[in-house]
Amino acid sequence: MNNKSLGLVFFPAFDWAITPSHPEREERLLYTRDQIVEEGLLDLPNIREYRPKLAKIQDAQRVHIGVPDLTSLITDAHLVAAGGAITAAEAVMRREVTNAFALVRPPGHHAMRVVHGTRGFCTINMEAIMIEYLRRHYGLNRVAIVDTDVHHGDGSQDVFYHDPDTLFISFHQDGRTLYPGTGAISELGSPNALCATVNIPLPPGTTDEGLHYVLDQLVLPVLDDFGPDIIINSAGQDNHYSDPLANMAISAQGYARLAEKLNADIAVLEGGYSIEDALPYVNTGIILAMAGLDYSRVVEPDIARCPRQSETNNHYIAQLVGKWQEIWRERDGLRREAIAKAGEFWQRSRSIYYDDSGIQERQDETVRICPHCHGYQTISTQAEGYPFGVKTAFAAIIPRNSCRTCRSQAKDAVLKAKKAGRHDHYILQDKQQDTLEQV
Repeated sequence: MNNKSLGLVFFPAFDWAITPSHPEREERLLYTRDQIVEEGLLDLPNIREYRPKLAKIQDAQRVHIGVPDLTSLITDAHLVAAGGAITAAEAVMRREVTNAFALVRPPGHHAMRVVHGTRGFCTINMEAIMIEYLRRHYGLNRVAIVDTDVHHGDGSQDVFYHDPDTLFISFHQDGRTLYPGTGAISELGSPNALCATVNIPLPPGTTDEGLHYVLDQLVLPVLDDFGPDIIINSAGQDNHYSDPLANMAISAQGYARLAEKLNADIAVLEGGYSIEDALPYVNTGIILAMAGLDYSRVVEPDIARCPRQSETNNHYIAQLVGKWQEIWRERDGLRREAIAKAGEFWQRSRSIYYDDSGIQERQDETVRICPHCHGYQTISTQAEGYPFGVKTAFAAIIPRNSCRTCRSQAKDAVLKAKKAGRHDHYILQDKQQDTLEQV
């Protein structure tokens, strides 16, 4: 007997588009909705539809630092998409449904903590906003994100890179062959959160066979070891064999079996740009699987053109999984070594390109390695490509479990930077007090 129930949230964002013919457009959701209405899925007693609510700007500022400010960078469509993810999550938390799927746009998993514009079609990160909302309002702590988009979820990784209580798993087409060029195994998290970032860069041409080998041999065991309070699926569907923006070979059946095995509490739509040939079938399969219903007859009409996985890829994927199994077994020792090597502060410098906005950012980040809490972070950011020249900002981030010393040092760091006067904006994001302020 099937005791599962599924909540669905649709938001096609009719009034938001990058360009009228851009791959990321409203038809991505409209074809899916037509398909599930035609199949009568919304008439089933264990599938319930919810209307998305509007997220507050504070919900987004709990995650993001906008330069010059977040309100000038987003539209109501972004807040409704984030609100749709929150609506889905609240339906699960109130136990109205077993799990939920937010089919919303614009997407979000390329949006990093600092936001200067739009990159990879993303401006704010829907899953991150939803997760921090759940932590603030429902007291959740350990969260796992499994990102199944073909593109590496570099924004989600960035937001949670220093958080040992958030496990971020991304399997994606190898960044050496696809945007955004990141997601190597070596990107493990900063020292206190080492191995809470699990990147699995797959070779082009990976099929259902390879995907489920990774899932069974690595992803599911890692999730069991981590023991999350909740599992979030960043449900990108551009691994499909017909997707025009990538080179993978996953089918609707492969996605549906993934949804069944993963058994995520909440899924949030990300990419997927084969609007007619893939999305109606993939989304229908995922919906049926999440609702505990039979999905065996969900098959694309052109499934015969889906290629087989090569022996070369079989061997490569087995080696990749084996390497990660070894890292995961040694994670505690690796974390201790990284903390000892870093000393009191860990630093990195990066260049980040906003491909949709034409902005080039240079970012310097410092994290305090604190023995009593998650430390605090400071970010110095400089971005070129704005209509009116260069914009700079200095920000300090106080985590939700911060100790007294870290709170004090973070505030002092912003005041010291402001006194030096080298930036345009000075910002303090205090997750413990749930505030973001210009200093």
